[in-house]
This record gives sequence, C-alpha cells and structure tokens, in this order.
Amino acid sequence: MIDLTPLDVRKKRGDFGKGLRGYDPQEVDTFLELVAERMEVLVQENVAFRGRVGELEETVVAQQGREQAIQDALVTAQELRQDVKKQARREANLLEREAQGKIDLMIGESEKLLSEHRAALQELERQRERFLKAFRSLLERELDTVKVEFGLPPLEGVTLDLELGRRSGSIEEPEGEDE
Repeated sequence: MIDLTPLDVRKKRGDFGKGLRGYDPQEVDTFLELVAERMEVLVQENVAFRGRVGELEETVVAQQGREQAIQDALVTAQELRQDVKKQARREANLLEREAQGKIDLMIGESEKLLSEHRAALQELERQRERFLKAFRSLLERELDTVKVEFGLPPLEGVTLDLELGRRSGSIEEPEGEDE
C-alpha cells in the first residue's frame, strides 16, 4: 500500500500530461481537490479512531488490572477462609481435648471420692456391728445380773432386736410372785 497524503494529491495537479482526448483539466483539479478534502477527513477520523483505540486499550488494561486484583483478592479471601476454618478446627479440637481432660479428671476425682465414701460407709457399718455386738453383750450381762439379783427365772425365747430398736417375743411376768 502506498502512503498517500492529501498534500500529495494536491501536488499531483500539474503532473498529469495532456493528451488529445484527455480529461478536462478543470474537472480533474476539482476531483483531486475533493479527494484531498475527503482524505483529510479520513485522516482526521483515523487519528481520532487511533486515539479512541488507545484510550480503549488503556481502559481494557486498567479493567484487566482491576479484574486481576479482584481475582487475587478472591483467592486471598478463600485462602484466609480456609486458614480460619483450620484454625477454628484446631481450637475446637484443643478445647475438646481440654474439656475431655477436665471431664476425665472430674470423673477420677468423683470415683475416688465415691470409693472413699464407700470405704467410710463400710467402716461405719463395721463399727455399728461392733457396737451392736458390744451393746447386746452388755444388755445380756445386765439382764443376767438383774435376774440373779431378783431371783427371776431366765427369760426363755426372748431375743433382743437391736437393729430395729425392738425386742421380739414376749416377756411374761413370773407367776405367783408378788412384791
């Protein structure tokens, strides 16, 4: 393609040779002027379009930059979300382990306390049995002493039920003895 400017077209006016039956020089000059004017308009439009294309290219580049920034921010946000989720899981697991440790400790302490209470209860039951045995023995001795002192016949069939605080059987008054 030949680089042709409106000025080149205007300078071409006198370069055409004249032939016998050639074109009318006035019409050729008018046409060349029209072509030159139209070329000037086209060149100005071309310059304007190139400027607009440049602006649009800058806009596209800027838009691509913003798009890349948004994409980077999105990736960063997703990574941050995953990091936060991982951290939350770690913290939840840690809290769960701590809670389980406390629960285990509390259960251990409760079992120990229960064992101590059971042992204390067993000891109290043994002491109660010893006391009841000793008290029964004391009562039997005292009863024997009372019988001997008052000359009463032995009380047959009488048992002392110390656990309930009552006695079973019946105690009958000896017959024929009035005081």
